[in-house]
Amino acid sequence: MIKRVESDGQKIKILCFSWRGPGHPMAGGAEQVMHEHMKGWVEAGCEVTLFTSHFLSGFRQEIIDGVKIIRRGRQILGVHIAAAWWYIFLRHEKYDLVVDQFHGIPFFTPLYVRVPKLAVVQEVARKVWFKNDLPWLLNYLIGILGYVSEPFIFKLYRSIQFLTGSQSAKDDLVRMGIKGDKITIIHHGVIIEKIKVPKKEKNPTVVFLGALAKDKGIEEAIKAFSMLSKSGVFKFWIIGRGGESYVEKLKKMVRKKGIDGSTKFWGFVSQKKKFELLARAQVMINPSILEGWGLVNIEANAMGMPVVAYQSPGLVDSVSDGKSGILCKTNTVGEMVKEIENLIQDREKYKRLQKGAKEWSNRFSWEQSKKESVKLISGLVRYKKYGT
Repeated sequence: MIKRVESDGQKIKILCFSWRGPGHPMAGGAEQVMHEHMKGWVEAGCEVTLFTSHFLSGFRQEIIDGVKIIRRGRQILGVHIAAAWWYIFLRHEKYDLVVDQFHGIPFFTPLYVRVPKLAVVQEVARKVWFKNDLPWLLNYLIGILGYVSEPFIFKLYRSIQFLTGSQSAKDDLVRMGIKGDKITIIHHGVIIEKIKVPKKEKNPTVVFLGALAKDKGIEEAIKAFSMLSKSGVFKFWIIGRGGESYVEKLKKMVRKKGIDGSTKFWGFVSQKKKFELLARAQVMINPSILEGWGLVNIEANAMGMPVVAYQSPGLVDSVSDGKSGILCKTNTVGEMVKEIENLIQDREKYKRLQKGAKEWSNRFSWEQSKKESVKLISGLVRYKKYGT
């Protein structure tokens, strides 16, 4: 049960800025995490408004799980400009706290918001700036611009409290000049869809789950699938969505490597279907170069599926090496393939990791995470009002 919070006997009013929100076609783990925190604040008696980007089939305003959602502008820059204009020049409620969620580009709230602020960062982008899907040359120019400007952006936020999901993300924030005592780590919980657990696939099935984007390692995953296909009869499942042109490029890559007969693109699936597929497969791979946490690893673990992952920020936090999965000694496709082959062949090791994976996933609860989140926002509002 989440404890109710108030300020001066009044409901705390919170405004959140985020580039994507519930229902957005490209919404992923970061958006799910933010929505769970907001649900916790609503449960605690707060009034919560989310200002986020608009999309073709989305309502410009609606309420989901008690959160009032306002949608304006497009996800890249459009919503940032719309948010500043709306907050500075248009009529709106007075808020006790404004939450600024980074996804590479923040909302620059220190420039125009005078009430307490909370910056939410899943990960510091850094080299991910160079992994965008823009055409050649433009992608390089944007990469340089983002990479060079990011440290200066963080200087603007040095006096603001941060919320993040892992020690890796905290360490990166400290390297960006944010003081450690300004950063609160709250681990993400996991929401499991109850399903009738199906039997495992007859042939070893390897899964990639996540957004189909370069920085998530999908191209590395396909290379691993290709190498694995030479050592046995495997099935490969790719679960997740991406831009239409990029997905077509990935399918061409699969055909070129001759594994189209054993590879299936599932696209976006429902929560129930996702957990069914995870329960049926044997191993999940995660060759992402950077994560704030790696929620998909915990979801796979909850279905008794070990994860073989790169030693990347975030993944070293969400994968318990030797218990819930395996962290590759080197971040190479060859090393990942070797670990998968060893795991599939060593039945005792596989069963041990299956058990460890379930035990590890049980450590992460949204009920606990939301309680910690409510305590954080309550403290920020009261500190500003009373100076305590």
